[in-house]
Amino acid sequence: MFIDHMGIAVSNYQRSKEFYLKALKPLGAELVLEVQGWGGFGQQGKPDFWLGEGAAVHAPMHIAFKAENREQVRQFYQAALDAGAKDNGAPGIREIYHPNYYGAFVLDPDGHNIEAVCHLPE
Repeated sequence: MFIDHMGIAVSNYQRSKEFYLKALKPLGAELVLEVQGWGGFGQQGKPDFWLGEGAAVHAPMHIAFKAENREQVRQFYQAALDAGAKDNGAPGIREIYHPNYYGAFVLDPDGHNIEAVCHLPE
């Protein structure tokens, strides 16, 4: 991937931090670093996805996190729902993109469309 990291503004950092701690856990991501009101989530000690308060929350964004397999997509979806997300597309094949595109979509506390996707066959 050619993006090193990204960040989004949220309306309530603590609420969003708790949501992402639970939703991203099945994908192997954790809170790596907190700096000046922002939290960085990632794997193996490198924060790739940042969120924080203090900036304008933009119109809902779409962010897709890579899953290693379809089971991780299903686990992400359930963990996100359990953390308070709204369903925006249950786990399944999205052939419109390609035959093995397996994704699940939820809306986070600020309405961002968050996805976990696996591009591999079962």
